[in-house]
Order: sequence, then structure tokens, then C-alpha cells
Amino acid sequence: MDKRIQRARRADRAMTGIFYGIAAFFFALLLAFTGKVIIGGLMGASPEMFAFARQGAIGNQLFNTVYLVFISLLVSVPLGVFAGIYLAMYAKPGLFTRFLRICIETLSSLPSIVVGLFGYLVFLVFMGMGKSLLAGALSISILTLPLITTTTEDAIKGLPAGYFQAGMGMGSTRWQAIFHVLLPACIPRIMTGVILAAGRGFGEAAALLYTTGSGSSLRWGNWDITSPTSPLNVLRPAETLSIQIWNLQTNAQDAALANLASAVLLLLVLLFNIGANAWSRHINRKNSGEKA
Repeated sequence: MDKRIQRARRADRAMTGIFYGIAAFFFALLLAFTGKVIIGGLMGASPEMFAFARQGAIGNQLFNTVYLVFISLLVSVPLGVFAGIYLAMYAKPGLFTRFLRICIETLSSLPSIVVGLFGYLVFLVFMGMGKSLLAGALSISILTLPLITTTTEDAIKGLPAGYFQAGMGMGSTRWQAIFHVLLPACIPRIMTGVILAAGRGFGEAAALLYTTGSGSSLRWGNWDITSPTSPLNVLRPAETLSIQIWNLQTNAQDAALANLASAVLLLLVLLFNIGANAWSRHINRKNSGEKA
């Protein structure tokens, strides 16, 4: 018996060391990749490259990227959360529900370039939008909708049954119990889905090549949303950072600018993730009665 226990302890220590080694390797790999992209991009940058409203800079593309992700989340988050609530709380087991889940799984595994072609046919050809920021945002929403839906459904199903029963026992309706009890408790997990969805939106290029177009001629100070040069116009062509990187690298135009755009895009994703996680923890502490 003692020998068996000793062997088990040695095996446990060995596997623990292996897992720690794997974790350290991937952390070092991520740190090296992040450091190379950010440091390499910023080292070759000049102040003029950060400017807005000029060629050979990333200012307009940075704004377009944030604006596009904001619009896509404005569409996909409400739809995804409501779809997740329906699947978790209202959908009855049956043929329709199984078919709906298959559709969601299939949609989540579609290549982004296929979604881009679909967005081109629907938003540009059939709806006549032309290559625009709105068409790109809607295409990104198609990519991120399944992720938010499944995250919301799993978050609600992962809660103890007592949450919903306590809400109903207080005399609330079914929807009031979901909205005031279940959803606040699910916010940290739902925010994880939103972060992953936003990360995909920030870095997406294939789907946007068919829907948003290239180039960004903006006039800062022109806030007429019907003007093609207004930054707030969602029906104008809008080159994002990912498309700018693709164009610069493909045409071998400006390696320094492409490196800077890559560094800024990576920093943008990191800052968004940190901010969203901090906001999620703040809401979680507030809902649990802790001091914010």
C-alpha cells in the first residue's frame, strides 16, 4: 500500500510539473509574440503615422475599427442574449429545437470568407447598400451571433436551479425572474462571450474585404451623418486596421506602417479585454453586495 501511494504521489508531482511546464511555455510564447509585435511596431513609428485625415497614417482606420465593432456588438449582443434565453428557458425539446441548435453550430463553424460572400450577396447585391461600414458590421454580427448565443445559454443553464425558483417564489413573473435574477448573475460569463466576439471583430479581414471596401476619406468636423465623408456615416466605405494591414503587406507598400497598425490592433484588443473584464468584475461585486 505504501509503495502504491508513493508511486501515485510521484506520478502526481510529475504530471503537475508537466502541466506547469506546458502553461509556462505557452505563456512565454504569447509574451514573446506580443512583445515582438508591439515593440517592433512602435519602434519604427513616427508621430505622423498616428494622424487622422491623411494618407500614410492609421488614425482613420483605428476609428473605423472601433466604430465597426461597436455597431456589430450593438446588433449581435441583444440578439444573441435573447436567443440564449430562449434556448435555455423557453425552448422545448423537440425537432425544431434540435434543428435550431444544428443551425447555430453550423453557423459558428463557417469560414469568415464564406460569411463575407454571403454579406456581399445579401447586403450589397440584394439590399443595395454598397461597400459600407454597416454592411461589414452586419457581416461580423453573423460571425459573432452564435458565440454570444451559446455563451448566454450555457451561463443560464450553469446557474443553480435555486436562483430561478427563488425569483418565482418572490412573486415575480418568468421574465422578471430571468431579467432581474438570472441575467445579472450571468453577466461575467456573458461578458466572456462578448470579449471573444469583439476580438474576432477587431481582427477580422476576410469578411470585410467583400463588404466594407478599402480607403477612408474622412473630414473630421463634418458630423452630417448623410455625408460620405462624415466619420459617423455608416453607409460609407470604411477601411479597418486589419484590412489596412492586409493591403500594405499584399502590395508591399509600407512595412513600418503595417507593423504599427498590427501593434495598435493588438493593443486595442488587450485594452478592450482588460476593460471589459474590469467592468464585469465591478458588476459582479455590485450584484453580490460587495463594495465596488
